[in-house]
Amino acid sequence: MKKLLLTFLAWNLLATQALADTPRLVLQITIDGLRADLLDRYQENFVKDGFNYLRNKGVVYTNAHYLHANTETIVGHTTLATGATPSVHGMVGNVWYHADSGELGYNIEDSDAPLIPTRKEKVEGAQVDPAQKRARSSGRSPRGILAPTFSDTLKIATSGQAKIFGISGKDRSAVAMAGKTGTAYWYSTDSGDFQSSSYYMKAYPQWVEEWNARRKAEQLGGKQWKLLLSRDKYRPGRVDDRPYEVDLKGYGRSFPHPFGNADHPLFFTRVLISPEGDRLLLDFGKALVNAEQLGQDDITDYLSISFSAVDAVNHFFGPASLENEDVILQLDRTLADLLSFIDKKVGLEHTLVVLSADHGMAEMPEYATELGYQAGRWFSDEILASARQASKTLYGSDQLVKDFFRPYLYLDGSIIENRGLSRASVAVALAGELAKQPGISGAIPAAQASRGNPTGAAAAVKHNHHPLRAGDIYIFQQPYWFMFDRGAIAAMHGSPWGYDTHVPVMFAGKGIPSAQVDRLVHPIDVAPTLSALLRISPPAAAEGKVLHEVAGN
Repeated sequence: MKKLLLTFLAWNLLATQALADTPRLVLQITIDGLRADLLDRYQENFVKDGFNYLRNKGVVYTNAHYLHANTETIVGHTTLATGATPSVHGMVGNVWYHADSGELGYNIEDSDAPLIPTRKEKVEGAQVDPAQKRARSSGRSPRGILAPTFSDTLKIATSGQAKIFGISGKDRSAVAMAGKTGTAYWYSTDSGDFQSSSYYMKAYPQWVEEWNARRKAEQLGGKQWKLLLSRDKYRPGRVDDRPYEVDLKGYGRSFPHPFGNADHPLFFTRVLISPEGDRLLLDFGKALVNAEQLGQDDITDYLSISFSAVDAVNHFFGPASLENEDVILQLDRTLADLLSFIDKKVGLEHTLVVLSADHGMAEMPEYATELGYQAGRWFSDEILASARQASKTLYGSDQLVKDFFRPYLYLDGSIIENRGLSRASVAVALAGELAKQPGISGAIPAAQASRGNPTGAAAAVKHNHHPLRAGDIYIFQQPYWFMFDRGAIAAMHGSPWGYDTHVPVMFAGKGIPSAQVDRLVHPIDVAPTLSALLRISPPAAAEGKVLHEVAGN
């Protein structure tokens, strides 16, 4: 009897200790477009408690690379969220052909989940995101994600008691991380408000109404994005004005960058393309933590914060710009503010923090050429024209080719069938012709993309291939070449090359050692590792491995 009692007491002690060690909050930070090497490049000007909190007190993986080829925002965020590649979770790109309509459509668009208005009057800014322009509906939801997320798994493991939230400067980033069981909010470039859709709620809670009523973004009217530090503190060789950077209709190519008046159609977009966009997100996040009482009991809650300014700045000015350096230095201070706030509200000893990025970023091809690496630009309309010319040469008609939105070329199956041709054979023939073009590294037909055990870039294309959503031919450019739509975009990501796949992965929290790990790991490992730390099952479709340096064996 005495032995049985001692066994019971020991078990009870272990159970109590396990409960005490379980974090009250999982804080998942994603930096849109943060190439991993940039953290080392700018570290000398970081503060103590921003990026350096994780670098000095947690496990830092210096060699983390995505496995998939199409390194875009929705693809990377959903991969982080699910622990699976797009061949499983289905988010193969920011845009793809939707089978229900036979048209190109936006990744998370959902006409059955309309946006909930934040104002009585209609407000509409100028849209500069090419992916958003392809949306057929303003509704947004996670219904198109084909695999459970870590946040979904946590919700199930806690019998629905965990509070799950995803917030971001971009809708697709917030929606992917919140999963199907959480709540997502995102910044509106139409109004500067944070909004959501009817998928998540019928009406905004009072705290959201109150935050939006303060019109914090509008208070930046007439102000400027200025350098954080004196000019001599930045890295030598930084040029503040290159002719191939983008001047967004008066935003300028050099500091200071004026936001203009709040009634300008690009005002709220300009705010997002600056450190102020990240600070607004943090301010909204603080209001959320306070109002929803995150991390205040023994049930683990989840908050995903995806900062968007680094990516936005990179697209207009490039990762070698003074703007890139400054936005990352200012983000470092924003992270320090976030972590200080969480420490006061929840306690960092009760918080599991993980930081990563959804993709990296290529240098502008003109900049690469200046340095001696020959590169150029392939615009989408040029690729489409080249494919149609090849079709006309081979088959006497250019109508066999339907459309192109990077990375997929789409064929017209009905026309091909009416001509008595094989769609797969046409794809193989056209891919062969496209691969001969200068600046094109590969063109892989869908029928070949999922076969065998390819290596290198072809393996990345296989990881990106979902049979219900992939196009007929996957096209990717040579290193440092630009391949995307025309317009106000100076630099781009989306390739299978290292500068796009290499991202930071860092964990910090109670019981996690301080270590730098140089072995190859992948962002699909993040969700299974979070699950292991919380002693719950990994997301059901996860393909990644538990990182033993963080979670033990």
